[in-house]
Amino acid sequence: MIERKIKKLVQAQTMSEGNGATVHRSIGLRHLMDIDPFLLLDEMDIPDSAVNVGFPDHPHRGFETVTYMLSGHMQHKDKSGNAGDIGPGDVQWMTAGRGIIHSEMPITGGAHLRGFQLWVNLPAEKKMIAPRYQDITKDRIPTIEGDTYTATLIAGSLNGTTGPVSEIAIAPLYMDVTLTENGEATLPIPLGHTAVIYGIDSEFTINNTLVPSRTLAILTDGNNVTISGEAGTRFLLIAGAPIREPIARYGPFVMNTREEIMQTLDDWNKGVFHNAS
Repeated sequence: MIERKIKKLVQAQTMSEGNGATVHRSIGLRHLMDIDPFLLLDEMDIPDSAVNVGFPDHPHRGFETVTYMLSGHMQHKDKSGNAGDIGPGDVQWMTAGRGIIHSEMPITGGAHLRGFQLWVNLPAEKKMIAPRYQDITKDRIPTIEGDTYTATLIAGSLNGTTGPVSEIAIAPLYMDVTLTENGEATLPIPLGHTAVIYGIDSEFTINNTLVPSRTLAILTDGNNVTISGEAGTRFLLIAGAPIREPIARYGPFVMNTREEIMQTLDDWNKGVFHNAS
């Protein structure tokens, strides 16, 4: 077995996104535009007192968005008439494919909205597939009880259990882990997968290196990783197979070539960009 270590630490930067929404961004910064196959990781942070704050209508093409809620409710709507409420513990894995226009707005009058949005690249052969949603409620997501941890398993496999997200090109592993006692937990990660860990209001240690809260730890390759911390330490562990293709990126559009981006912008400007379901 090969133990993963820390390759790089990236502190999240706080910024405004959408219509006045606060996010803490780690992947997607100017000095860390992507970690193949991941394009962006935002921790969303919107107080319950916010009014008309969120992410109004905007387009996507060529990748997937993954929304995982910790607290509060996000209402999703798209131009094809699809709509839904993503609540605490729920996940939406949206494959934008050839195009989608949607909004993501907090439901006001509720709890402080906190959650994560991850952008996952699509390989060239899948960039123009039809859009689809995997809306998964909290009760469908298994919780794995380890010797020193509990893990909410959104995607991938752990201790013989498989998460509910399916048919994703990068074969992802996505889990929300909490240490149940002081000490350490060793978690398996597929060899060859890009892997990152992000602390949720917690600091922890990997190979004697302290990872502060709201800091992304990018890991070296290996079969597993050992995280040390106090009981209650909580973090996301996310991994996926790299795509190893060129990336051409312009805002919410991610393709392989500049020509494909220009075609996407042309589609958008002509008003033919739509949810091709």
